[in-house]
Amino acid sequence: MKRATIYFDDEIHKVLKMKSADISTPMSELVNDAVRAALLEDAEDLATFRERAEEPAIDFESFVFQLKKNGKL
Repeated sequence: MKRATIYFDDEIHKVLKMKSADISTPMSELVNDAVRAALLEDAEDLATFRERAEEPAIDFESFVFQLKKNGKL
């Protein structure tokens, strides 16, 4: 495991410290879990983008026009 210096807003540090004490888990573990969750979400988004890469693109104006034409607006 590597050591790093991270600067938190005062409020975030306070709530992180409180949660850490409340659930008896080190702050570093809470931060690692949060970063892992964010990276996993990014990986899932990238996978979805790859899956949908071949779908035709439609611009916003055309999409809204189609909604109106089909009575959905």
